[in-house]
Amino acid sequence: MSGEEGMPYQSDTSSCSDDSEDRNTINPAGIYTMEEYIAEHCVLHNLLERINVKILAKIKARQGGTSRRRTGFHRRVVERDHGEGHQRLVADFFSEDPVYDEKVFRTRYRMSRPLFLRIVRALGEWSPYFTKRTDICYRQGLSPLQKCTTAIRMLARGCPADALDEYVQIGTSTAMECLERFAEGVIDKFGGEYLRGPTSVDMQHLLPIGEGCGFPGMLGSIGCMHWEWENCPPKWMRRLNHSDHGFATFILEAIASQDLWIWHASFSAVGSINDISVLDQSPMFTEVLKGQVPPVQFSINKSPYDMGYYLADEIYPECTAFVKTIPFPRTEKERLFAKHQEEARKDVQRAFGVLQSRFPIVRGPIRFFQRATLGKILQACVILHNMAVQDEKDMASTYSEPNEASGITAILPSNIKTGPANCLTNVLQRNATICSQATHGQLRRDLIEHIWQQFGPFGDK
Repeated sequence: MSGEEGMPYQSDTSSCSDDSEDRNTINPAGIYTMEEYIAEHCVLHNLLERINVKILAKIKARQGGTSRRRTGFHRRVVERDHGEGHQRLVADFFSEDPVYDEKVFRTRYRMSRPLFLRIVRALGEWSPYFTKRTDICYRQGLSPLQKCTTAIRMLARGCPADALDEYVQIGTSTAMECLERFAEGVIDKFGGEYLRGPTSVDMQHLLPIGEGCGFPGMLGSIGCMHWEWENCPPKWMRRLNHSDHGFATFILEAIASQDLWIWHASFSAVGSINDISVLDQSPMFTEVLKGQVPPVQFSINKSPYDMGYYLADEIYPECTAFVKTIPFPRTEKERLFAKHQEEARKDVQRAFGVLQSRFPIVRGPIRFFQRATLGKILQACVILHNMAVQDEKDMASTYSEPNEASGITAILPSNIKTGPANCLTNVLQRNATICSQATHGQLRRDLIEHIWQQFGPFGDK
């Protein structure tokens, strides 16, 4: 009985499930008639035809050189042969037998060919942007040589972005992007090596240079360079306008040595700018206050000193870190000191002149760039300038004999402490040492006597 009773129950359950499936199944004949189905099919077919016509029209317009993006607006698309531009560039400058020799290459690129290729390889490791790629249609894109050449030409000639289209085969917007990416890559890859303060090894090179000029303990010359901003926003015009120049300028504060190497570059000054306000905002003495620079010990006229100094003009404050000229010398000793100080202080002006000659973009009025981009461009120019200076120095050293070591009164201690400042008291003490006017007066008097003994009528030189 239990089995017989279970049989009808199972059959009833299956029949109920079949009824539910029949109710959930959609019958197209119950929704559409044949006429409605044909009408809807015609609508879809017409839509596909219209889409196909628009696609074909855009393809033809692109092939013909014009395209229509929207009603009332026409944009011309220029088909550029990137491969041809790359081959022309390689044949002219980078082949085994180039059309232009090394002299012309240095004129066009403001550096040697090996140095430029080193930068191209480093940027290729830094970002895929400076590698050879293809677009979504498998067309060859711009090569790293084309992108880096575009950036260098804009820096080295100060030319607009559209001046390189015919030769490099690059658009205006792409050229501007290449310049900004190039500046970022140079700063990231080479900034730590070529835009830093002097180390103990560098000071052993700088101190003999200062000794030869009659200034033991000198680490370089400090000065500022103005860079005109043509398209300065009106809201910043009053803050950036310089009364001596009559137009809005940025200021580059730099420290340079006799070999034209720029050891310090500050380009973040905003306000009523002059040399003093730039110095107040500059991170020049940050590492000195932290105690993270190698100390310098030297003696002048039998007086010991433990901190290097920089030659500066009259606008800088009276402190130990700066040695200024005497504006109105009265004695023969003061006249001789002022002459040698002004001659040695021209190193930073010479460095600015070489920087502007090598990269004219920092000489003329600034156009088309935002303030953040201007800072990147100037830092990149300083780094490239130092790289070129080092490259030329290495090339000259291979053809010259090393100089004999001369007696230098300035020495560097072996126990250099480069740890962070441990308390505020040490920072204040170092700041008081830098700003000490009494020590500055004694230092200048000793230098006057030292230069008179060395270069005077009864001097050694």
